[in-house]
Amino acid sequence: MLTDQSSAVVRATLPVVGAAIDEITGRFYERLFAAHPELLRDLFNRGNQAAGTQRQALAGSVAAFATYLVDHPDDRPDVMLQRIAHKHASLGVRADQYPVVHEHLFAAIAEVLGDAVTPEVARAWDEVYWLMANALIAIEERLYAEQGVVDANVWRDWEIVDRTDETDDVAAFVLRPADGLPAPGFRPGQYVSVQVELPDGARQIRQYSLTGAPSPTTRSIAVKRVRGTAAGSPDGEVSCHLHARVGRGDRVRLSAPYGDLVLAAGTAPLLLASAGIGCTPMLAMLEELVATGHAGPVTVVHADRSPAAHALRADHAALTGKLSSAGAHFWYEEPAVPDTGDGAVHHAGRVDLTDVPIAPGTRAYLCGPLPFMRAVREQLLGRGVAAADIHYEVFGPDLWLAAA
Repeated sequence: MLTDQSSAVVRATLPVVGAAIDEITGRFYERLFAAHPELLRDLFNRGNQAAGTQRQALAGSVAAFATYLVDHPDDRPDVMLQRIAHKHASLGVRADQYPVVHEHLFAAIAEVLGDAVTPEVARAWDEVYWLMANALIAIEERLYAEQGVVDANVWRDWEIVDRTDETDDVAAFVLRPADGLPAPGFRPGQYVSVQVELPDGARQIRQYSLTGAPSPTTRSIAVKRVRGTAAGSPDGEVSCHLHARVGRGDRVRLSAPYGDLVLAAGTAPLLLASAGIGCTPMLAMLEELVATGHAGPVTVVHADRSPAAHALRADHAALTGKLSSAGAHFWYEEPAVPDTGDGAVHHAGRVDLTDVPIAPGTRAYLCGPLPFMRAVREQLLGRGVAAADIHYEVFGPDLWLAAA
């Protein structure tokens, strides 16, 4: 890992670099997109760039990696690296793009920190960068090989064979490969990248969890329309495009399936907790549990604004009901929740696990907004669930990591 000399320098300069990392990453993206505008047009999420969330996530990952290296000199943060690598692989990130990132990132560091970047400091942080970059490149090459992807060309045309508007803001799509060849396998919990061409010619990309396999030749996803906020966050370009312009018979480009939040094999008790559109990977997990005849305890937890806003609610409840030892608990913000006859226990307000049975040795999977996942994780830890057995998925830049 880090040499002793570089480790000492990084440890000494971490407070300075950490204090300026947000400014550094801001300058980095300005330089990168000025030199390579095609990256913002066809690779990076323009909405996340406008909102600043991608910059926060990059800053958090660099700082977290460097901190881990100096605190654990004989180890590396494989969980963090796996998560980033899966996202990169779903986007088709190439090894030859890492030197480009290095060029503009280190130019930004020099601009922001000025004379503080001595040759010794530059060498130490250069070592940090290439340790992280080369680890990611190696993982990404393995992920590409597992999917039979050549030269990071992850894209394939798929045809929409069905569309259902589940709620006012969620549309479900069933797709099949347009080339007639088999659909790739996937592990429950994984996602695909969807690339669409927008009216201005940009090819923007977003990730959507696979909700299941309706047949051997088809796959399904559900897309929530992202609406802009008063705080300045724009409407979701891809989600709004899919809602307004894409239907049966249309084509989109999909990546191979990726993602490290996957249902582990075994009979351990499970808790699948989601909020809003975070239910999508949980549906794929439930479908797999039903298909394999899982007999262990399964607790399904979901939070939403109302039953009407709960996308794929009927599937959520029906799949739970097919398991021999499972129960669903749905929380809705409405003060009075009617009995919908779906077999789930309904609650009003925010998720409270106090009276929910949680078996010893439970393995938990979480997906939803960060405040929801943090609250559920805290409750699970309080109920004796081991931290190592609590796994999560973040839609978009991993700001949980950035805040770590």
